Amino acid sequence: MPIKTILIIDDSPTERHILSQLLESGGYDVRTAESGEEGIERARQIKPDLILMDVVMPGTNGYQATRALSKDDATKDIPVIMCTTKNQETDKLWGMRQGAQDYITKPVDGPALLAKIAALG
Repeated sequence: MPIKTILIIDDSPTERHILSQLLESGGYDVRTAESGEEGIERARQIKPDLILMDVVMPGTNGYQATRALSKDDATKDIPVIMCTTKNQETDKLWGMRQGAQDYITKPVDGPALLAKIAALG
Protein backbone atom coordinates (compact mmCIF):
# COMPACT_ATOMS: atom_id res chain seq x y z
CA MET A 1 0.00 0.00 0.00
CA PRO A 2 1.53 3.34 -0.99
CA ILE A 3 2.21 5.78 1.83
CA LYS A 4 0.24 9.01 1.53
CA THR A 5 -0.58 10.24 5.04
CA ILE A 6 2.14 10.53 7.69
CA LEU A 7 1.58 11.37 11.35
CA ILE A 8 4.49 13.11 13.10
CA ILE A 9 4.45 12.68 16.89
CA ASP A 10 6.99 15.06 18.43
CA ASP A 11 6.82 17.54 21.32
CA SER A 12 9.20 19.98 19.59
CA PRO A 13 7.45 22.60 17.40
CA THR A 14 10.73 23.07 15.51
CA GLU A 15 11.10 19.35 14.73
CA ARG A 16 7.44 19.08 13.68
CA HIS A 17 7.94 22.06 11.34
CA ILE A 18 11.18 20.74 9.79
CA LEU A 19 9.79 17.23 9.27
CA SER A 20 6.47 18.55 7.95
CA GLN A 21 8.22 20.72 5.35
CA LEU A 22 10.46 17.83 4.28
CA LEU A 23 7.57 15.38 3.93
CA GLU A 24 5.21 17.85 2.26
CA SER A 25 7.93 18.61 -0.31
CA GLY A 26 7.98 14.86 -0.95
CA GLY A 27 4.25 14.93 -1.71
CA TYR A 28 2.95 13.49 1.57
CA ASP A 29 -0.12 14.59 3.52
CA VAL A 30 1.27 15.41 6.97
CA ARG A 31 -0.58 15.46 10.29
CA THR A 32 1.02 16.20 13.66
CA ALA A 33 0.61 15.48 17.36
CA GLU A 34 2.46 17.16 20.24
CA SER A 35 2.56 14.24 22.70
CA GLY A 36 2.48 10.47 22.91
CA GLU A 37 -1.07 10.55 24.25
CA GLU A 38 -2.30 12.87 21.49
CA GLY A 39 -0.41 10.80 18.91
CA ILE A 40 -2.11 7.57 19.95
CA GLU A 41 -5.51 9.27 19.76
CA ARG A 42 -4.81 10.88 16.36
CA ALA A 43 -3.49 7.56 14.99
CA ARG A 44 -6.80 5.92 15.92
CA GLN A 45 -8.78 8.76 14.33
CA ILE A 46 -6.97 9.33 11.04
CA LYS A 47 -5.33 5.91 10.45
CA PRO A 48 -2.15 7.31 8.84
CA ASP A 49 -0.07 5.16 6.49
CA LEU A 50 3.06 5.83 8.59
CA ILE A 51 4.01 7.35 11.95
CA LEU A 52 7.25 9.20 12.72
CA MET A 53 7.70 8.91 16.49
CA ASP A 54 9.96 10.98 18.73
CA VAL A 55 11.17 9.17 21.86
CA VAL A 56 11.86 11.85 24.46
CA MET A 57 8.50 13.48 25.26
CA PRO A 58 6.78 14.41 28.53
CA GLY A 59 4.07 12.02 29.69
CA THR A 60 3.85 9.02 27.38
CA ASN A 61 7.25 8.68 25.71
CA GLY A 62 7.79 7.36 22.19
CA TYR A 63 8.63 3.83 23.33
CA GLN A 64 5.41 3.63 25.37
CA ALA A 65 3.31 5.14 22.56
CA THR A 66 4.82 2.76 19.97
CA ARG A 67 4.12 -0.22 22.24
CA ALA A 68 0.51 0.94 22.76
CA LEU A 69 -0.03 1.41 19.02
CA SER A 70 1.50 -1.98 18.16
CA LYS A 71 -0.82 -3.75 20.63
CA ASP A 72 -4.02 -1.94 19.55
CA ASP A 73 -6.04 -3.76 16.87
CA ALA A 74 -7.01 -0.40 15.32
CA THR A 75 -3.40 0.76 14.84
CA LYS A 76 -1.15 -2.33 14.95
CA ASP A 77 -0.67 -2.41 11.16
CA ILE A 78 0.57 1.20 10.92
CA PRO A 79 4.37 1.20 10.53
CA VAL A 80 6.31 3.36 13.00
CA ILE A 81 9.73 4.90 12.39
CA MET A 82 11.37 6.13 15.58
CA CYS A 83 12.90 9.56 14.96
CA THR A 84 15.00 10.65 17.93
CA THR A 85 18.21 12.12 19.31
CA LYS A 86 18.76 8.87 21.27
CA ASN A 87 21.50 7.29 19.19
CA GLN A 88 22.83 4.38 21.26
CA GLU A 89 22.50 0.86 19.85
CA THR A 90 20.51 -0.14 22.97
CA ASP A 91 18.03 2.68 22.26
CA LYS A 92 17.55 1.40 18.72
CA LEU A 93 17.10 -2.20 19.87
CA TRP A 94 14.57 -1.12 22.50
CA GLY A 95 12.63 0.90 19.90
CA MET A 96 12.49 -2.05 17.53
CA ARG A 97 11.32 -4.32 20.36
CA GLN A 98 8.41 -1.94 21.02
CA GLY A 99 7.18 -2.51 17.47
CA ALA A 100 8.99 0.12 15.36
CA GLN A 101 9.83 -0.80 11.76
CA ASP A 102 12.85 1.48 11.60
CA TYR A 103 14.90 3.91 13.68
CA ILE A 104 16.56 7.13 12.57
CA THR A 105 18.43 9.75 14.57
CA LYS A 106 18.17 13.53 14.58
CA PRO A 107 19.21 15.71 12.95
CA VAL A 108 17.32 13.90 10.21
CA ASP A 109 19.00 13.25 6.87
CA GLY A 110 16.11 14.29 4.59
CA PRO A 111 16.96 12.22 1.49
CA ALA A 112 17.66 9.14 3.65
CA LEU A 113 14.30 9.51 5.44
CA LEU A 114 12.41 9.92 2.16
CA ALA A 115 14.19 6.82 0.80
CA LYS A 116 13.18 4.79 3.90
CA ILE A 117 9.56 5.92 3.51
CA ALA A 118 9.58 5.05 -0.21
CA ALA A 119 10.98 1.60 0.65
CA LEU A 120 8.11 0.96 3.09
CA GLY A 121 5.43 2.08 0.59
